[in-house]
Amino acid sequence: MDDVRPIVVDLFAGAGGLSLGFEQAGFDIVAAVEIDPVHACIHKFNFPNCVVIPGSVTDFSGAEIRQIAGLGAQRIDVVIGGAPCQGFSIIGRRVLDDPRNLLIREFIRLVSELQPSYFLFENVKGLAFEKHRHFLDEIIDELSNLGYALLPVEVLNAKNFGVPQSRERLFIIGTQANYAQPAYPAPSDGLVTCSEALGDLPDVESFEELLMDSKVRTKYLKNANGYSELMRCSTRGSWRYGYQRLWDPMMLTNSRRTEHSEVSRYRFSQTKPGTREPISRFFRLASDGVSTTLRAGTDSARGSFTSPRPIHYKYARCITVREMARLHGFPDWFQFHTTKWHGARQIGNSVPPPLAFSIASEIMNVLSVRPCKPTKPIPLGNESLLSMDVPSASKYWGIENPIEKRDRKRASGSKMNAKV
Repeated sequence: MDDVRPIVVDLFAGAGGLSLGFEQAGFDIVAAVEIDPVHACIHKFNFPNCVVIPGSVTDFSGAEIRQIAGLGAQRIDVVIGGAPCQGFSIIGRRVLDDPRNLLIREFIRLVSELQPSYFLFENVKGLAFEKHRHFLDEIIDELSNLGYALLPVEVLNAKNFGVPQSRERLFIIGTQANYAQPAYPAPSDGLVTCSEALGDLPDVESFEELLMDSKVRTKYLKNANGYSELMRCSTRGSWRYGYQRLWDPMMLTNSRRTEHSEVSRYRFSQTKPGTREPISRFFRLASDGVSTTLRAGTDSARGSFTSPRPIHYKYARCITVREMARLHGFPDWFQFHTTKWHGARQIGNSVPPPLAFSIASEIMNVLSVRPCKPTKPIPLGNESLLSMDVPSASKYWGIENPIEKRDRKRASGSKMNAKV
């Protein structure tokens, strides 16, 4: 077996949950396509050696992705991505013909054009429900028609793969002819609890500066052990097969506080762990349990609503973005946007890295290569990438602001309808 790092293209990269899991399994993420310029900045900060392509998958051919990433004719080992889908129930016609499902068609097109040895399709578990099964069957038919052998559809819960959160997602793995088929990963023994995930982090309400800032220099409350060792990357083994980042372990990031009223704090304090606060409906974490599914909230096109963050099991407050990251399996060196809204969205929209790692490891196992650990640490990106809003991020990437572009399309549609 050769010691090489197979290459991956991430088509709906977001902040990089799938990317990180595959990197930790021994892959190199060579290209990441992401339409949201703010998310693209976060991916670039955490994966400085990856070529980030800011834009929609609809705007690029497979040949263009190869050219931009400098891949030439090099074989791509895996294409990964979770294409958003919305049009589940269209009576009397194929659901994939619904314009709202364009991005799934684009994923299929780019798999056809890039011809990876393997692909990983990720989506909501709702596709597996009986009332949506016809939609899933169409996707399976389209992917099979590309000549790939498909593993049966599988819904995996992240809590069974070392993540202290119940989060179910649907996966399809495709394998080109003449390549060995991987298996889905087997569930791990036991669950990681909320206290194991968060118990070594200091209480953010001890720091006045976190009312205005998102980071503070501090110390952990306990020695690293088990899950916290992985999150703190306190040993070389906890980096797995990923690249070591040059970072400051004593800097607590993404920890801006939320100012709750005294009434809210009282209600939170009276909420039994593992239940929901009756007025806000916020879930209170249980120290010996796992978190409920962390949600992303809505984007700016749908009101910019922040999804409710759970209540801490020990403190009468909502958890921070960093604590969300811990519950999602993102290590402490990995940073998100400095605002709570963007940061929470980036976590809530991502695949938990430990789950992605488990799947990626199964694909690595059937490749004729041996995963290797990089020996040279790499720096993180420029910190200015962590605080850009959509206009400044668009300017950074040299692209048109996608929100303004979307709004113009809506206005044009309204005028057209008025004329009709």
